[in-house]
Amino acid sequence: MRGFIADPNVPGGLRLADDLPEPMPAAGEALVEVRAYSVNRGELFLLKIRPDGWRPGQDLAGVVIQAAADGGGPPVGARVAGLVDWECWAERVAVPSHMAVPLPHSVTFEQAASLPIAGITALRGIRLAGSLLGRRVLVIGATGGVGHFAIQLAVASGAEVTALVTSPERGAQARALGSDEVITSLDGDSLGSFDLVLDGVGGQVLTEAVRLLVPGGIAVTYGTLGGPAPLGLSDFPRGAACRVVPLFHAYPLETRGDDLALLVGLVADARLKPLLGMVRDWTETLAVLEALRERQIRGKAVLTRH
Repeated sequence: MRGFIADPNVPGGLRLADDLPEPMPAAGEALVEVRAYSVNRGELFLLKIRPDGWRPGQDLAGVVIQAAADGGGPPVGARVAGLVDWECWAERVAVPSHMAVPLPHSVTFEQAASLPIAGITALRGIRLAGSLLGRRVLVIGATGGVGHFAIQLAVASGAEVTALVTSPERGAQARALGSDEVITSLDGDSLGSFDLVLDGVGGQVLTEAVRLLVPGGIAVTYGTLGGPAPLGLSDFPRGAACRVVPLFHAYPLETRGDDLALLVGLVADARLKPLLGMVRDWTETLAVLEALRERQIRGKAVLTRH
């Protein structure tokens, strides 16, 4: 079987091998022929620290070619979106039945592959704030993989959304996604306060955003591109029980399949639109990873197999 494997002896630390072992699904797993997968910034970090021979890949979409032996999950021939711990940058992969979500034909493989990690992160970040009807939300890294989903979900929840972006071009994209306001800096006295901050950057920008929380507000952080955030007691609004909450997309584990199914349904109903910033053949994975590393991609990057 063909698939990508970590190899520190080749440029980029990743090579496409043609002699990988076939997956051996457990009783509660379906065998899926991969038609598309997306790449995540976290995988750039993992490729640096994982050993020679490690096989990356978490987000995928494809077709079931062998149903789970225990009778659960989708049948042979079903189109599915899936999430695995690793090994999906390959021709075939075993997917736990509860993480193999059926796809309506109105949802493309490319759209579906963009959803798992980024979409679940955005969804769970929004939920942490409770009701957002009429509340103000700041999305940092608004046109990134998570951010573009966060904007749409916050708008759908009735929030007034401000998008923090790095350039006017990205600002136009943020407005197209539904943002009420677009900014390129947190400086100035006219921004007002926010009930929820969704942060995919970290570093100094998270510190500045915490200072803008309303009393009782919450900052949800899920990215460290900007490094550690230098937070001290004086950065919190006086007398306010504000919270800074780290978000790891995988937890709780048991409801990830339900969350993915919800996202698929929103896309099928045209209430959520994945921003596919780069779509390439899977043999171009190394080039796409470099583009991701250089922050050249808006939304999600997806690799396809036809």
